[in-house]
Amino acid sequence: MQIPRYCYLVRLQYLGFRYSGWQKQPGQKTVESMLSKTLKFILGGTKFKILGAGRTDAKVSASNMVFELFIEEEPLVNMDSFLKIFNKNLPPDIRVLAITETNSAFNIIQDAKVKEYVYLFSHGQKNHPFCAPFLANILEELDIDIMTKAASFFQGTHNFQTYTARLQENTKTVRTIISCELKENELLKANFFPKKSYALHVSGKGFMRYQIRMMMGALIQLGKGELSIADIQDSLQPQSTMKLTYVAPGSGLLLHDLQFIDQEI
Repeated sequence: MQIPRYCYLVRLQYLGFRYSGWQKQPGQKTVESMLSKTLKFILGGTKFKILGAGRTDAKVSASNMVFELFIEEEPLVNMDSFLKIFNKNLPPDIRVLAITETNSAFNIIQDAKVKEYVYLFSHGQKNHPFCAPFLANILEELDIDIMTKAASFFQGTHNFQTYTARLQENTKTVRTIISCELKENELLKANFFPKKSYALHVSGKGFMRYQIRMMMGALIQLGKGELSIADIQDSLQPQSTMKLTYVAPGSGLLLHDLQFIDQEI
């Protein structure tokens, strides 16, 4: 006899600064392991499984992430009540925003989705220590104008083989960036932030490991004068032999939005 299974989409936020990324890892504190630990407590002996819409790296935060929750045998009776209990037992740096029922036909990994990442940074002087979980701090002066110009080069369909770490043989390196724009930070504000900070907004359907952090890293090197506009253009060519080694710090990266086509949550 087949055991009934009920499927839910859960939207959440988290500050990633004290976590070793999303995915469970032996001996490491991760967002997924914290969610599993909390669900195990509030669901008692009910069997469950969670599956994230993607994986964020160590120290990377999310203001809009989604995971799928599979529960065996009995459905959730009251989702509003479940949401309150879930939040009550989660640590303060993780918050569940919404939960909706879905069906087994939905595939959180394969179904079309659009992600928007934002990379927040400042430059030129040492920040207040409280900025550390939110802003990457580049102590050198950067040429923001040339970085802003080059950010637009990433937009469109390109071979991003230069912008990933430990490239695997079957990795799809041709990716489409829907939009890529560097502008002043209007997303997060605090009285301990520097007078000016900046945000690289990048949206697309899928990204490789470290892709956005390496794109940001290349722009930082450009802003320092270590790379040229021509280098950025060359790095996106199919036969480019450039080797980029600088990965921008994880703490500046934020998964800002994640939306599925034909799936409301």
